[in-house]
Amino acid sequence: MSNRSVARARRGMVAVCIAIGLTCGVAGCGGGGGDDKKPEASATTSKSGGSGPSPQEGQSADPLAELHGPNGLLLQIMSADRDAGGFVTVNGNLKNDSGKTAVIPSDLSGNETEISKNGSSLGGATLVDSKSKKRYYVLRDTDGRPLTTTGMPTLAAGQSLSVFMQFPSPPTTTSEVDFQLPTFPTAPIKISG
Repeated sequence: MSNRSVARARRGMVAVCIAIGLTCGVAGCGGGGGDDKKPEASATTSKSGGSGPSPQEGQSADPLAELHGPNGLLLQIMSADRDAGGFVTVNGNLKNDSGKTAVIPSDLSGNETEISKNGSSLGGATLVDSKSKKRYYVLRDTDGRPLTTTGMPTLAAGQSLSVFMQFPSPPTTTSEVDFQLPTFPTAPIKISG
């Protein structure tokens, strides 16, 4: 099986898992009043210790981090999972928290020519292991396309988009890294697995 086929299959599996998680999360969320007083540009991390039930078990999970970016964009990082193949897949939701249509900034693709020539993406994301002093960039397939959500449209007010990014795995002794995405603040996240 070619690397392209493996990457396509992996993306499909991630998309199915995200869709199931979002469906269960939406079903588990009640109406209730909203908290409209969120800071414009800050990163917050979940303070919960230990692992709770996964979204597939019918429970909504707290995000690992919430990053507020430009144009009212909110990135919620829902998971950062290490797999046996030597990859870390970061899954999340990109939401337009503003009252008007938001254009996804081209800065999110990063400034590498090979990635930016493939259209809009989250190819500018990195994981930073400050203890080992290493930075991990989004992986690319054999054609130079980033292994991340691509072709992102504008988002209407309140619209949400499931996103993923795949990185090389830091050593198994590293369980916490800093997630960075251009135009968003840095946030610490925990890697599971």
